[in-house]
Amino acid sequence: MKNHLDEFVRYLRWILVAREEFERFKNENPDTLTDIQRAVRFYYLLKCGYGAKIVSPAFNMNATRPSSLNLLRIEEELSAAHLRLARVYVENMSYERLINRVDKPFVFFYIDPPYYGYENYYGDGIFTRDDFQKLRDILTGIKGKFIMSINDTKEIRDLYKDFHIESANTSYTLAGGNRTKKVRELLIMNYEAAA
Repeated sequence: MKNHLDEFVRYLRWILVAREEFERFKNENPDTLTDIQRAVRFYYLLKCGYGAKIVSPAFNMNATRPSSLNLLRIEEELSAAHLRLARVYVENMSYERLINRVDKPFVFFYIDPPYYGYENYYGDGIFTRDDFQKLRDILTGIKGKFIMSINDTKEIRDLYKDFHIESANTSYTLAGGNRTKKVRELLIMNYEAAA
């Protein structure tokens, strides 16, 4: 998109949001596509898939809401995202390197790892069960403050027992649907939250 926004938008101009189109994109081998075609495929699967899942995406259709892919506002949505990120640093490195690199007494980290028991949700090997302990060990020694949100499991409570832990009830409504799931999450901190 950075180098060929007009071509990217043109490619999407006459595509429809349809299960058949979704399956066609899903089954395409990305290695056989041009850069623009790969970008369009990724964007389409992300916007039309249930919960924006990258691994094993499934078509999302809701009878009471329009598609999240607004074919008439693609350039506008991308421009809004670009403006939002205009003064942001983007790093692509492991959490270990990033935390160690930017940790200072005045830095505040929001940590949002995959949920315990769902480590491969974002792809194999990106975050493993062992990473929960590695992350804990790193967070034990940081100079800054952090808050981590994660699912409430005995394993996580045991692993992070030396930190301040609060529980919070929340609801999951995936992909804007009307099915809501009530869950309990943990907020884990290296400081005591104000009442």
